[in-house]
Amino acid sequence: MNDESIIWKSSPSQLLNLGTFTMCLLLLIGIGVGGTFFPPAYAAMIIPLLWAGWKWLAVKCRVYELTSQRLRLYDGVLNRKIDEIELYRVKDTNIEQPFFLRMFGLGILNLETSDRSHPKVALEAISNVAKVREHVRKHVELLRDQKRVREVDFEGGGDSDFDSDFDLS
Repeated sequence: MNDESIIWKSSPSQLLNLGTFTMCLLLLIGIGVGGTFFPPAYAAMIIPLLWAGWKWLAVKCRVYELTSQRLRLYDGVLNRKIDEIELYRVKDTNIEQPFFLRMFGLGILNLETSDRSHPKVALEAISNVAKVREHVRKHVELLRDQKRVREVDFEGGGDSDFDSDFDLS
């Protein structure tokens, strides 16, 4: 399993922009009505169109890529940022499906990791969220077995065998 292959690749749904698109539509209608009384106001229609276009492009350029060894997060329109999380660092996953997203068959996959730069990762508004979670789970276990890595959590309760008998104060 040394060869890395792409398991799943997707962008979030444009449903994330529904509020922005609705606001831009209302602004366009308002400017259109105002333009009937003051025709130069029509020039202002470019502002909500550019805003909606930028927001659409920002979501379109956000890409989630799950490979057999890591999760890559691509983000940025003009400047690209690529973050990677090794799958064996994933500690826990959960799925959120708010009513609005669930109506469209979408969900949010939350990952809790031991990665210092990305302790929590949310893959927002993705389709087949349960299937993606199973892919993540499967490959996390395969990599942990392959690398002989185990996740160990230490709770700060004070009753462990690792407590010192020495007073360090």
